[in-house]
Amino acid sequence: MAQVKGEFEVKRTPEGSCDLGDGVAAGHFRFDKRFSGALDATGVVHMMAVGTEVEGSAAYVALERISGTLDGRTGAFFTQHNGTMDRGAPTLSLTVVPDSGTGELTGLRGRMAIDIVDGKHYYTLDYTLGEG
Repeated sequence: MAQVKGEFEVKRTPEGSCDLGDGVAAGHFRFDKRFSGALDATGVVHMMAVGTEVEGSAAYVALERISGTLDGRTGAFFTQHNGTMDRGAPTLSLTVVPDSGTGELTGLRGRMAIDIVDGKHYYTLDYTLGEG
């Protein structure tokens, strides 16, 4: 398994909320990302998020398309985000969607971690690249 790390910039744009019934709505946001480092790419994310009545408990799901180069290989791929805050304790699963890689990224599989330190966003992508 290969690993790459780098930084990314992100811009958030509110979209129309999503009706979940009974007057409850999920927030809907678009994020435009610019990755630098071994992943030299742009990303477009659509995220839906909900909060609860308990302080610090919430969740979000998102789909992202990342397009550019990874370790010099050109293509695009999708990721799936699943984030939870349990009374302030965060967890995030961010997975490359199987068989979503295109071009020289066909066969890409992996997981990504995101860290935010002093307002800067960092990624760590663990991946394999092959036909199966």
